[in-house]
Formats: sequence, C-alpha cells, structure tokens
Amino acid sequence: MFKNIVYYFFLLSLLLPNVILSYTEPLTPLGAITNIVLPGGIIYLLLSLSPKLGRSIWLMFPLVFFAAFQLVLLNLYGRSVIAVDMFLNLVTTNSSEVTELLGNMLPVITFVVLLYVPSLIIAYIFIRKKIQLTPIFVKSNFKIASVVCLIGAGLLVCSFRAPTPYSTKSDLYPVNVGYNIYLAFDRTKRTSEYHQTSADFRYNAQSTHPKDEREIYLLVIGETSRAANWHLLGYDRNTTPRLSARDNIVSGKKAYSESNTTHKSVPMLLSPVDATNFDTDIYRVKSVVTAFKEAGFSTAFLSNQRYNHSFIDFFAFESDTTIFIKENDLGGNPLEINRKPDSELLPVLDEIIANGAVKQLVVIHTYGSHFNYLDRYADEDKRFTPCDYEEAVKRNREQLVNAYDNTIVATDRFLDECIKRLESIPEAKSGLLYTSDHGEDIFDNGSTHFLHASPRPSMNQVHVPFVAWLSDSYREEYPKQGSLLRTNISKLISSSRSFTPTALDMAGIKVDKGKVDRTASLFSSSYSPRTPLYLTDHNKSVNLKDIL
Repeated sequence: MFKNIVYYFFLLSLLLPNVILSYTEPLTPLGAITNIVLPGGIIYLLLSLSPKLGRSIWLMFPLVFFAAFQLVLLNLYGRSVIAVDMFLNLVTTNSSEVTELLGNMLPVITFVVLLYVPSLIIAYIFIRKKIQLTPIFVKSNFKIASVVCLIGAGLLVCSFRAPTPYSTKSDLYPVNVGYNIYLAFDRTKRTSEYHQTSADFRYNAQSTHPKDEREIYLLVIGETSRAANWHLLGYDRNTTPRLSARDNIVSGKKAYSESNTTHKSVPMLLSPVDATNFDTDIYRVKSVVTAFKEAGFSTAFLSNQRYNHSFIDFFAFESDTTIFIKENDLGGNPLEINRKPDSELLPVLDEIIANGAVKQLVVIHTYGSHFNYLDRYADEDKRFTPCDYEEAVKRNREQLVNAYDNTIVATDRFLDECIKRLESIPEAKSGLLYTSDHGEDIFDNGSTHFLHASPRPSMNQVHVPFVAWLSDSYREEYPKQGSLLRTNISKLISSSRSFTPTALDMAGIKVDKGKVDRTASLFSSSYSPRTPLYLTDHNKSVNLKDIL
C-alpha cells in the first residue's frame, strides 16, 4: 500500500546521513555499524509508536532539517557532521554571503528538497484526510524496531569498550548534532555577555618609542587568501607582481592559521588569544587596538565586510574611528554593495592618515578572495583567463582558479597602494603587517572539496601568507628589529599566535607581564616557533597534522 511505502521511504531517507557518515568519518567498523543500527532502530521505533503516520513524520521535522543540512554539507566538504561553527555561521554570516554560496549549490539543494519535501507534503495530506497505518502493520514493525534498538544498544556498549575511543557526543549522528547545538547556544550566550566579562581587562600598555616620533602602522587582515597561490611565496604564476618587485618586503612561507573560520581566526589575530586558550580567554580579553590606545595611539578600524555581531565587531568598535564601508550604503543595491572592491577602502585610509596624529594605528579588514571570486577584482586585475564560470563545480576548476588568482592580483595591488601611502610620509616610522584569516579549497588534486570552514580542514585552508614591510626610516632607527624580523619570518609561524605580539613589538609597545606571549613575536630575539595547532569545532587545541 502507498502509505506503507511512504513509511519505509521516510525511514530510509532519514537514515541516509548515517550511512554516508559511516563511510566518511574516521570510525572503526564497529563504530560505523553502531552509527547506522542504533539511530536507525530509534527512528524506526518512533515511526511505529502510532498509526498516525502523517503526524509522526511532522513531529520528526527537526530530524528532517538536520538530515537535509547534513547532506548539503557532506556534498560541500566531503566529510564531517554538522559542526558548532556551522550553526554559528548562520548568525555571523551576512545574507549576501549566503546568497552567493546558495546560488552555486542548487544541484544538491534541489536533491534534498526532492528527497524530503514530498514526504512532508504527503504527511500533511495524510493528516487532513485522517489516513492511518493499520494496527497490524504498526504492531509488527514496532516489534522489529524494538529488536533493532536492542541490537544497536549492544553495539554501542561494545563500541564504548573497544580499544579505539568512541563518543556519542562526537561519533553518533544525530546525537552529535544535538550536542553541537547545545554548544552553539552556550557560545552565543557567552558572546552576548562579552562586554561584561571583558570590562575590567587592561593591558596597561606603554610606548617605548619617543613621544614626539611620528609613527603609522597598518595591520591588514586578508580574507580567504591561501599561501599556495602567492607568487611571492613560490607559486609559479606571478599573482603578486607589485610586492614581488619590492626589495623591502619580507614574507613567511610557513605560516599557518589555527582556524579555518573567519569568526574565530580574526579574533585570534587581533588579540593575544590562540588555539590553546580560545575557549576561555576570548570572552575576557580586549583586542590589540585597546593596547595601542592605552599606549597613546590614535586608532581606526576600516572594513570591507559586514557586521557579524560577534568579536570582530566588538574589537572594531574599540577603535577611535570605526568604518564598515558596506554598512554605510544600506540604501543601495545589495548586490552592488557586496561587490565593493577593497580599493574603496583607500580613500578612507587617506582621510585617516591626513588627520596627522603623531601616533596612528589602522586595522584594515578586507574582503580579499572570498567567494564569489568574480566579484573581488576589477578589470585591471584580470590577469588570468578564462575566468568566467556559471557555477562552482569541479569541471570548472580552471576558470575558478584563474578567477581566484585574479583576486590575489587585486590584493597585491591593494597592499602596494597601502605601502605607497606610508612611503609618502618618509619622516614617519611606519610598518605594515598582512596575513589572511584562512585559506581555501578549490577542488584541489582531484578532490570534491571547495571553499573553507569545513569541520576538518585541509592544508590549503590553513596555510596562509604572512607579509611585512618596514619603512626606510624605521629600519634606520631600529636596525635590530628589522634584522630579527627577516630572520624569524623565515621560520615556522602560527599567524593566530604571532600577529598581535608582532604588531606590539613593531610599535615598541610594552604591556603587563603575562598579557601577551612575547616569544611569539617575530621582532623578538626569543622568538620560539611551535608545532602547528588547530582549534577544533569544539574549541579544543590539537596538533594540525592529527586532524588533516
């Protein structure tokens, strides 16, 4: 009968994520079987509790939502359960980014709609027409489901006792999704209390440089820029013609971000927090901007991104001047606003520098290489062709890479223009630091992996550029600093750990002992590299090599 077919089809459709995750996740054979049998038995049992199939299906709508979400993410990243960061991205990612991404995911979205929506429509019809399963059908399936649940429970006990660790919070879908939702709510609550928990934080920062010495420092945070596509760092294409032509640029080829998500990586870059203490300290510290302010600097934060209602915004508004250029054009065409090139930050930078403060810090948050790549560069930076694509799929990789490389050309131009502005004030001791929040996957090495923020990163998602420039007057005044920078930047670098300490030392700012790890500064004679770490979805610090 048709209603019986709907019953079994719905059961199998909800179990599909379990089956796929049992192949994609690092589970033992016993763990993989447990991940199918136990949840399958429970879903089976729930469907068999009542003859009112339509009502049962709609009561399971949360499982339908999770299953659809999970299948979309598996298509996008190739592995991993719905992560805490995926839920947080729903509230920290702006609508324009979502629109760009969804537009290139229509095939998989269409698939999940066709897979789950018909069952919901039919269930609604069953409810309206009072169509029910027969008592015999319900009773017989309830017995079978009970047996399957008992078998699943036994498998779970065996999994717990197996030599390889097994955790329901991490390994059993959809229990792990439920736990991740709890963590997402917990982090959202702690984030909302940030202004209270950080209110008493002080660096007690002081400048060691002469008070009347003109200083200008730019801290530029890139977006989605991976080191592998920078000619300056060894890429065979000349994606950085301007920076590569300069003899006063120093760059690190072995720099790694400790997160592949913007909402965690940028706060680490702009604070003394890294993967080892993120889960506790990010809620109580203030950013490097506050340290510069305490040391007597006039500060500005310029952004080509949108508000994300989290730490990036909190840190931005610590500045004396805070400008999000896209938020200033809310009355315009949303698509055109989202396509604003980073170059539109330059006139704003000119105004800030023209203020003529003796000590100036400007933090610049660019949009860099964020997808959609075609919207991130002007015609003058269209160096690699063909670069037009209708959708982001594996068969279009050549065009995607060409477009992505053009975004690096645009970033190269932007950084060069920033440096020119500092060079135009030769008497000022000035410097620029640049790194990206994270990198990107672009269907590399035949894989299906695309974009970033996957729960398990790839090397391309965390290997980032790290670039520094110092003015002639700075290097003449502080030759030891310049020498230490050149030496240390060639070593292994955690951008998340080193960016803030390096910025403070560049400006000669001292803070209270214990507030900043001075051994992480590239200007320090005691610089000490450490094994690359990664901040997991559960905010645990792990060795990067163990999670790749």
